[in-house]
Parts: sequence; C-alpha cells; structure tokens
Amino acid sequence: MSILSHRIENLQESATIMMAKLSRELKAKGIKVIDLSLGEPDFDTPLHIQEAAKKAIDEHYFKYMPVSGYLDLRQYISEKFQRDNHLHYAPEQIVVSTGAKQSLVNVILSLVNPGDEVIIPAPYWVSYAAMVQLAEGVIVEIPTTIAQDFKISPQQLEAAITPRSKVLLYSSPCNPTGSVYSEQELHALAKVLAKHPQIIVVSDEIYEYINFTDKHASMAAFEEVKDRVVTVNGLSKGFAMTGWRLGYMGAPLAIAKACDKMQGQFTSGTCSISQRAAIAALTGTMEPTYAMRDAFERRRDLVLEQLGTIEGMILNKPEGAFYVFPDVRAFIGKSYEGTIIENVDDLCMFLLNDAHVSLVSGAAFGDSSCVRLSYAASENDLREATKRIKQYLEMLR
Repeated sequence: MSILSHRIENLQESATIMMAKLSRELKAKGIKVIDLSLGEPDFDTPLHIQEAAKKAIDEHYFKYMPVSGYLDLRQYISEKFQRDNHLHYAPEQIVVSTGAKQSLVNVILSLVNPGDEVIIPAPYWVSYAAMVQLAEGVIVEIPTTIAQDFKISPQQLEAAITPRSKVLLYSSPCNPTGSVYSEQELHALAKVLAKHPQIIVVSDEIYEYINFTDKHASMAAFEEVKDRVVTVNGLSKGFAMTGWRLGYMGAPLAIAKACDKMQGQFTSGTCSISQRAAIAALTGTMEPTYAMRDAFERRRDLVLEQLGTIEGMILNKPEGAFYVFPDVRAFIGKSYEGTIIENVDDLCMFLLNDAHVSLVSGAAFGDSSCVRLSYAASENDLREATKRIKQYLEMLR
C-alpha cells in the first residue's frame, strides 16, 4: 500500500519538465542535444532590472512582505493595467505571487468546487488540467484544429456551457500554439459569456509582450464581462525573468481577497528582491522587451521556413509567444529500424534519442496530432535542430 496520497499519485508530471530532464540526462552523457522543449527566453534579464535588485539588497529589503505584495508594486501594476490594457483594477484587487503559475492555481483553488466544470480551449498549457484536477473540478475541453488557428468560435463556447460551468480558462497569446485572439474575436466570446453570469473568466496573458500583431486584447476590457474576469500576467516571458518568480493577477475584489487568503497558507508573499526589481520592469524602458519580441519574430519565420520544407508536416503561422505547433499526423504509423511510431509521444522520443532534438508531445497539451517546438533558442541552434528534424523524419518509412 502506497504511503502517498491519491492526489499526488494521480497527478501527471509536467511533460515540458520531463522532456527537459531527459535532455539534460543525454547531455550529461556527452550527447549534443538541442533542447526546444522549455518555454524560457534565452535572453538575460535587462540590466536596469538587475540594478534595481542590487539596489534593493543595498537598501535591506530582507523582511517578510505583505502576502499580496508591496503596496507600491501593486499600485504600479494597477497603472500598468490601465496604461497598457485599459483595465481598471485597484491595488486591493491585485495579488502578487511567486510566478503566474501560482496566480493561476490560487484562482482555480479559490473558485472551483468538486464537480464544477472548467472550460478549457484545447490545445492548452499542460498545467491547466493539473490545476483543475487538484481542485477536483471537471475539465471540459473545446477542441480546435490548426485549420482554425487553434481558436474557439462563439458557437463552440456556447455549446460547451452547462449549468455546472464555473470557469473559462484560456491564454492569449497561447502556449502551446502561439495563437492570439483579436479584439473582435474576444468580444464575440464575451457576448456569449454575458448570457451566463455564473462563469468566471480566467485570462492568462503571460505572453502579452511577445505578440506579433498590432494589438494585445484583454477579455476584461469588455463591459459585458469585466466584473467577472481575472487577468493573470507576470514578468517571466516579456522581461526574461523566469528565475525571478514573479507573477500577478487583477481580479474582482472578492476573488482577490480569496487568493490572498489561499496564498497566505501556502507561500505568503513572493521574494522581496524580485518585487523591487518588478517595479523597474513595469516602469522602466521597454526597449529590451521590444528587441526580444522582434528577435522571436525573426526566429519564428526562420523555423516556419525550415519546417515548411518537410513533406507531410502541416503548419500555421502563430502570431505570438515563441512556439510552433505543427500537425504531424502524417508520420504516425511509420517506422524506423523496426520501431513503429504509434503516436506523437513516440515521435518525440524518436527525435530526442535519434535526432537529439527535444520537443514536447502535443498530447500533453490536449492535442494528440501535434508537437510543440519552442524557438526560444539561438538561430544557429534552430537551423541545426530543424535540419536534424527534417533528416530523421525523412528516414521514417
């Protein structure tokens, strides 16, 4: 009999973390693996943010901080929401957490009761399903295809809603697809949600600044639903601050208070030094962020050009984040040296062990016909990786 809880035994390991771990194991054996599994910018945190952290140390920011974050930081986040997104969240409606991931799980655990339905457009970030599982909610997936750029329609949303629907959870720009909902597309969804006031919307906008369209749109900007939208964001992607672990959310006051209560029992406030650095990120120059975004756009175009030469691979053009999510069904059922590729998991393991390129199976994101490739890597690595992918996929028979 296991000493572990059913909760942890039933919880799946993050597929992205698992593939990164397998990559490291191969690298430790001296194998030159190109790891395109993790969603982590390969840029350094901008210098002005680093300097703000050093100043915070010099100024002795060493003590416990408020659970929801320093008041001045929450004021700057409030101003950021107003300036960049035209959203109205007062400082008391904002909770700063140890990464946007904690913000999301705070919200899900604060809202979802056993049996409540959480609507999630698929493909979705791997951790969404695990968070709902921990809350004992019911996941209602809305499947999408590459032909529709992996975006749900108002009709699909309406059909997924039942009397037990409690939350709609989505990301834009999206991990894993890079899809971006336009203002018009989000407004059409908001009009559907306006008819169902029991549903809380959780909008994951962590990739806001890695957006190759003209405008980032937020669900909370629409009058019909603004009073029941939780907007989650953070510093990891747009400011290359993954290791700093700082995310934040703006929410209706009752939900913000609930998340403060939840976080108070788990971690309390996030790192004091990261919070002072966050102020510099939110108020300082955006030039490093824009330069990083432009570099990602160039890399996207490079990867699409290279992968576009592979017969059987179906691609669309993602408009944000730093992923491509190609349909690879043409390669399922083929074999290499007697080993049959039975599914996308097998395909990813084949590419890892033979081509020495690490991708993530789309099955982990709710789509078993695709794989995720992160182009948060150097152009040289991307050229070599796509060359290897092409070479080994063409060996399949």
